[in-house]
Amino acid sequence: MTVKVRRQRPRRRVFWALVAVLLADLLALSDTLAVMSVDLGSESMKVAIVKPGVPMEIVLNKESRRKTPVIVTLKENERFFGDSAASMAIKNPKATLRYFQHLLGKQADNPHVALYQARFPEHELTFDPQRQTVHFQISPQLQFSPEEVLGMVLNYSRSLAEDFAEQPIKDAVITVPVFFNQAERRAVLQAARMAGLKVLQLINDNTATALSYGVFRRKDINTTAQNIMFYDMGSGSTVCTIVTYQMVKTKEAGMQPQLQIRGVGFDRTLGGLEMELRLREHLAGLFNEQRKGQRAKDVRENPRAMAKLLREANRLKTVLSANADHMAQIEGLMDDVDFKAKVTRVEFEELCADLFERVPGPVQQALQSAEMSLDEIEQVILVGGATRVPKVQEVLLKAVGKEELGKNINADEAAAMGAVYQAAALSKAFKVKPFVVRDAVVYPILVEFTREVEEEPGVHSLKHNKRVLFSRMGPYPQRKVITFNRYSHDFNFHINYGDLGFLGPEDLRVFGSQNLTTVKLKGVGDSFKKYPDYESKGIKAHFNLDESGVLSLDRVESVFETLVEDSPEEESTLTKLGNTISSLFGGGTTPDAKENGTDTVQEEEESPAEGSKDEPGEQVELKEEAEAPVEDGSQPLPPEPKGDAAPEGEKATEKENGDKSEAQASVFRALVTRFGFR
Repeated sequence: MTVKVRRQRPRRRVFWALVAVLLADLLALSDTLAVMSVDLGSESMKVAIVKPGVPMEIVLNKESRRKTPVIVTLKENERFFGDSAASMAIKNPKATLRYFQHLLGKQADNPHVALYQARFPEHELTFDPQRQTVHFQISPQLQFSPEEVLGMVLNYSRSLAEDFAEQPIKDAVITVPVFFNQAERRAVLQAARMAGLKVLQLINDNTATALSYGVFRRKDINTTAQNIMFYDMGSGSTVCTIVTYQMVKTKEAGMQPQLQIRGVGFDRTLGGLEMELRLREHLAGLFNEQRKGQRAKDVRENPRAMAKLLREANRLKTVLSANADHMAQIEGLMDDVDFKAKVTRVEFEELCADLFERVPGPVQQALQSAEMSLDEIEQVILVGGATRVPKVQEVLLKAVGKEELGKNINADEAAAMGAVYQAAALSKAFKVKPFVVRDAVVYPILVEFTREVEEEPGVHSLKHNKRVLFSRMGPYPQRKVITFNRYSHDFNFHINYGDLGFLGPEDLRVFGSQNLTTVKLKGVGDSFKKYPDYESKGIKAHFNLDESGVLSLDRVESVFETLVEDSPEEESTLTKLGNTISSLFGGGTTPDAKENGTDTVQEEEESPAEGSKDEPGEQVELKEEAEAPVEDGSQPLPPEPKGDAAPEGEKATEKENGDKSEAQASVFRALVTRFGFR
């Protein structure tokens, strides 16, 4: 009896210890339910949160403002962000960084790097030979990449959200411009990792705006398609988007509202910043003219004075949007000399005349990509701070031919609110009303490869092949499988961007290299030697374009089949063998891909790829893995396994041969020796 008591006491301790740990975990979980969004603009950012009891609210910064300047001041032992950094821009312009997002994912020879240097000559940019990119050289001891600077800003945005929510936050949805390519999107993800953020999704800012508009007008959406155009001119760029809203039938939730991105047009450098730079140059000229006879230095050579002029130009642009003229004035602009000059709206419009001529460009691009006409557009809605400039509205109204422009959306906060709604939909802690989001691919992606063909007996030649994986304006997230049927040895293939003819020559230079990567497969020949009695079903490469618009090669597998007639007992042994002989290419399945249901996805019937007009016998095939509509903005769920079904690619299938009591033929797949790509 004594022994039993002694044995029970530790168990009670263990039981209460487990209860205490469980309660602690539950309390910790309840304290980390909040999610956030960051609308990362060129000039300022808006942060929003969702937490229990606080649905979709904009975060106030330390100055109780709803938007925060995207500015960082870096010193040896100090860092300043937001409004504090903006005030430091006058005192220490070299160490105060702004508009650095324009350098993300760009190599040193990119035209935008030279443009940035021309706009902000006070910054010293150094070359990084390893990454072929640039660094900000603050001092001999301090240098930072644009990704590192963005990581600091994202970390600061998280601290603002945590202070406002009064709890830790790690999950976030971040907005990016729709024209960001793969390199730029990966740069943002890298910056978020540096900040310790778990990115639920990179959402295009135009998609986030469209989602916000749809969520707050859900009752106006019906089975009749409504085409809405959003014209977003911000500080750094302009994007025009055509969105179709409609009620659609979904398998899980019945009739639900859906938004589909139909067309996109953009101008990477048309925005409020360029207008302010024109004004700054005008003001600098006026100041030099006033001091012409005093043998004074050019004000453009003084970084502090130019920082003051840029701040005044920003204020002047805002005031002239509501007034016909205004007095620009700066105390102690340079050498303790005050500056004062009158600027009219007419002068401002003359300075930016060529910029206003570019306003209709994104509209035409969006209509062309959507294959629509202006008559099909029900409403044009303004988004972004620079659309408040009267001349922009005047030119745009004439271009779209409407009676008026829609101003029934918060031009500054719509993207942040749409992104935080998406964050709540993706988070497991919240349940929101479903809203189907179908985004569109802006830059097509294809696979290129070369193989040897025998046109005549003994005459061999090389044939270059292209297969489009993700076509322009096609929906995503999406998965595709391409099968190489004519290879029995090691080979390479290239993943490139497709036809970018819709970009102008200058935009192509800014875009950079059209090659994404080259995949080198090893061990293909060895696999054929290892399974000489099996019939090859080709080498399958599985691609995934995820919710963030980021491409990944999930896995590559070599598939062999054989037909064996055996008794049921032996058949089960072979089936088990087929289910266990498996290995994948190097790189494996990413965690994100596993969440998307890549392992259990089904393949649709083979569909011909664009540009695949091959001669008879060409067997390179392109398949699309089944992708259900993305409901409530969340990731599609993988199909439920039936019984003891094996993972996709390893599943045995049975074929009846005569009567069921007779011997059956079993077909199984063996995924063979580990390959690697680099």
